[in-house]
Amino acid sequence: MGKPLIYFLCTGNSCRSQMADGFMRAMGGDKYEVRSAGLEAHGLNPRAALVMEEAGVNIDAHTSDVIDEALLSRADYIITLCGHADEHCPHVPNKAAVRWHWGFDDPAKAIGSEEEIMAQFRLVRDAIRSRIAVFLEQGS
Repeated sequence: MGKPLIYFLCTGNSCRSQMADGFMRAMGGDKYEVRSAGLEAHGLNPRAALVMEEAGVNIDAHTSDVIDEALLSRADYIITLCGHADEHCPHVPNKAAVRWHWGFDDPAKAIGSEEEIMAQFRLVRDAIRSRIAVFLEQGS
């Protein structure tokens, strides 16, 4: 039997789900298979990649993907990171999957100077890292 699959879902698979994917691979990839996807594929947000690099996690090679029904059906954990994805996630045929919603503000919607926008990306990044650390400490 393989590692439990964690599937992070968001609307566009460009920021929050990519950060969660990157941190979980870096912090718990030895224990879990990690994937991420969106209801749509908006492409990897360059600011998300930049703030992750600042945190020592390179996500430059990540792709922005739409939800794969086969992965969804075999996921052990389905974690939505935005309200839109939580409300619109497809029906999950795997009744045994644990489904959680970890809501984080969308840093891509931040307004202001470049410095203020990047501060919002860092805030969300750090909140995601903290939530993943709790997940790993608790074993789920």
